[in-house]
This record gives sequence, structure tokens and C-alpha cells, in this order.
Amino acid sequence: MGSSARCAVMVLVAGAVFALSACGVDDEGESGQARQEIAVRGCSPENPLIPGMTMESCGGQIVNQLFSMLIRYEPDTGEPVNEIAESIESDDNRTWTITLEDGWTFHNGEPITAHNFVNAWNWNAYAPNGTLNSYYFRAIEGYADLQPSDEVDSDEEITPDMVESDEMSGLQIIDDMTFKVTLSRPESSFPLRLGYVAFAPLPEHFFDNPEEFGENPVGSGPFQLVDWNRNVDIRLRAFPGYRGEVQPQVDEVNFRIYRDDTAAYNDLQADNLDIMPYLPSAALADSTYKGDLGDRYVREEALAVSTIMFPPESVDPSLSDPRLRRAISMAIDRESIIDAIFHGSRDPATGWVPPGVEGYRPDVCGEYCEYDPDAARDLFDEAGGYDGALTISYNADGDNRAWVEATCHSISDALDVECVGKPVPDFKTFRSQINADEMTGMFRNSWNADYPSIESFLAPVYATDAAGNDAGHHNPEFDELVAEAATLSGEDALEKYKAAEELLVEKMPSIPLWYSTIVAGYSTRVENVKITPFQTVDLLSVRLDDD
Repeated sequence: MGSSARCAVMVLVAGAVFALSACGVDDEGESGQARQEIAVRGCSPENPLIPGMTMESCGGQIVNQLFSMLIRYEPDTGEPVNEIAESIESDDNRTWTITLEDGWTFHNGEPITAHNFVNAWNWNAYAPNGTLNSYYFRAIEGYADLQPSDEVDSDEEITPDMVESDEMSGLQIIDDMTFKVTLSRPESSFPLRLGYVAFAPLPEHFFDNPEEFGENPVGSGPFQLVDWNRNVDIRLRAFPGYRGEVQPQVDEVNFRIYRDDTAAYNDLQADNLDIMPYLPSAALADSTYKGDLGDRYVREEALAVSTIMFPPESVDPSLSDPRLRRAISMAIDRESIIDAIFHGSRDPATGWVPPGVEGYRPDVCGEYCEYDPDAARDLFDEAGGYDGALTISYNADGDNRAWVEATCHSISDALDVECVGKPVPDFKTFRSQINADEMTGMFRNSWNADYPSIESFLAPVYATDAAGNDAGHHNPEFDELVAEAATLSGEDALEKYKAAEELLVEKMPSIPLWYSTIVAGYSTRVENVKITPFQTVDLLSVRLDDD
């Protein structure tokens, strides 16, 4: 796609993007009228903009605007409602018939049919393609045939001769508007996942050159890509053919990439940035943001939990002893760090599932998530201590340094061991090192719900070979519990998920830190700003202020 005219002159100074003029008042569309544009604080996607390769927030905030799914989630409640799907039906929770609503197209005008879904899902699940989101298709019959039959090393390339098929037997096209999905076992929760971006349809030309497509994606969502300037900005434009019930209220959205939160916040106050989804901790101190922004902020409880993740044992065996992990957890004074760094905008985490999620239960982690320096030191000594310095890696382009240093200070004081923060230049590099199994030592993690279910915090993060299992956690009993839970509904399902969460205490693959309350800010130029339960900006709600 070609570049569009810019509404603000952009310069890069000391790694941060600054706007030299306010955005949106002098950029004209084809009609000659001023184009309504807003600027949102963004960050650098880890991978090309392909749904099957996007499981992190920087890429997710873009891909979720470019692609429509079978269902969408209401921005206020997170409740699922049909989008491209006209109906999703099953008599037995195992065989699902999905009928599409006629008239949906991709941004290039190509009609969306059942083939676009089936082909996309098969491509995502096919192990030789190396997609990060392959795991999300595990429930579909025949998924195992697209995976290697023998164990492979994490750094070993998976080739077509290692798998039996490139198509899942559980996908069947009935006609252009209908396809059937047969699961390996009944799962009542299956439709809930279908609003996650991995399940998006893909146009035919994607399969000719996926790598090129990822640089210039053609989706079906409310916005289409105009251009992507690496480490500077990503510009989207409203798609006039979007079939959704709620239409975009602005013409263009510029996701402006900053490497410094202070610079972004300064631009927000100067009306050179319209929406900042996360305000920096300095603005939270003594509610400074209220004086700076007045009533131009949104404060929402998020479906998210922040953790310190441990690397897989194969990557760094020095941290594999669960006693050591528990000792480190007990050495962290969560309440003091929240008061000093986050100024009360977090709550200490006592488990791996946050409040607001059905099935949440407090104190799952028990004593191991309570600050007890004496008990922590005893357990640390019992585990044999630690040779060298403990490290916590984090992406330096986020607001992480202060809390990482405070956490390390707490650990050092309690355990009498050196602990240091280990900055990685940006989020893209940070996530790339994790996915390549190059990250040694502990590292920060924040997991947001991909869909409104307790399952989203357990199976994708801690099940064997799951998409977000950065710790390499493996527990067959855990795997069976979350698999069984997916076949049930209501309280029966929740009890299984709760039992699975309890098992995480055994190996302690991560340390729960805190549950988040999101505080976002916006400029005088916009109104009706909403932050969804998934910590994303609802770009269909926001509009320019007419006053």
C-alpha cells in the first residue's frame, strides 16, 4: 500500500517520537474535507502482522483492528456477540456448524467464505509454518496429524516430512457460507475462543507469500493498513466496506511508537498524542494525572495479571528448583512496591487468575505469595542458595525499570543475594529472545485475557507446548484438568480449572505479582474513550470532540 500524507511532522530524538504540530486538522481526504485522525501511543510489534503469528500486545493492538473474527467481544462487558458468524451451533458440543453472514469482504474486495477460515486455520495449525498461535487449534480433530509425531528440540526446525498432514480432519466445508468443526472431544467453551485473532480468516493471496503479506496485510476489520514505518508509527484508515454494526467514528488512527513513556505523556498533555492506554507510574503518584488531565482519564479494572516468569529448565537450569522459586516469591514485598511505584493502582496477586474472571479465587498461591523474609531465607538456604546474581529482564521501552529495581531490592534484602534488573532495548527484541529460548534468568510477564474465560489464564500459558508457555511448564495432571474442564460447563468446568490453578504451586512456573487497574489518558481533542477488559483501546467508540 502507498504512503499517505502526514498530519504532523515527525522527528526522532533520543529514541522517542515527537510531534511538532497537532494532528488531524489539515490532512485532507479525497473529498477535500479534513480527515479526522487521532494518534494513539503504540509500540513495536514483535512479528509481521499475521494473526497466527501475533500473541503479544504490541502487534495485537494493530492486528485486532485489521481483522474481523467470527465473534467480537463487547467493549464494556467482554461478552461475545456474532460478527462474521451468522450462527455457531452444536447439538453435542463436539460438532459445530458455523454459518457466515453474507456480504463480508476483505479490504481488497474479495468475499469472505468458509474457505478463508478453513484454509487459515489449517495454515496456523500446521507445525512447519512455525506459528506462535498453533496451540489454539489443539481441540480440533486431526490437529495432532499436523504436529511432529516424535519429540523435537526447541531449536530444531520442523519440516513437512515430520508431520502426517497439512489439513485437520475436523474441518469440513459444506458450502461457501458454511463449514463444520469437529473437535476431538466435546467442548462447550469452544465458541468463546473464536473472537481471538488466531481464528481470523485470510484472503487467498496470503498463502502465495505469507512473509510479504505480513508486511502489508489485507484484513477484514474496521481499519486497514496505510503504512508501517518501523520504530516510528503504524497508520490505519477506516475501511468503508466494514460490515460491523458499530462503524469507526474517525477516519485514521496513527499508532505512534515511543521508546520513552515520559515523552509520550508530555505529548499527551500537549494534545500531540490523543490516547495513552497506560499512564506512566510518575503520573500516578499522588494522582498527578488528575491535575494534569482533569477528567480526561479512564480507570478500569483489567483482566490481567503481572508475573515474574522463570525460563525453561533446558534454557537455565539454575532456577529450576521450586523451593528457590517460592523463596524468591516470599522475598517480594508486593504491597510496599505497589504503594511506592504504582501508587495504589495495583493489588497484590495471590494466584494466577485475576479478579473479575469467573472462577477467580483468592489465596491460591497461599504462603508463597505472602511477604515473609525470614521464611523466604530459610527456604532459600534449604534450596542451596544461588550462585551469582539473580536477574530480572524487562523491555526498556515500557514503564518497567522502577518496579523491577524495587523488586530486586526486596529480594536482595530478604535473601542476601545480588539481584539486578536486566533491560532489553525494546519489546520486540525482548519477546524475540523469549520465543527463541535465549532468555536466561527471570523475566517480566503480563498476561491479558484473550477471551472472557478462566481458561485463557491457564491453558494457553501453562499447558504443555501451549502458545504462551514461556516457562516450559509441564505437568500431565494440569494438562488433563484443563482439557477436562473444556468439555464441561458452569460450575463443573470452573471446579476443574480451579484445581488446575492449584497445581501451579507445585512447580511455581511463575511468581504472581499484582493485578492491574488500567489508568488511561486522552487529549482535549477526543471523547468517548473506552478501554476494554482486555486492556485495548476500543477504536470504534472514540470520536473527535466537536466542542
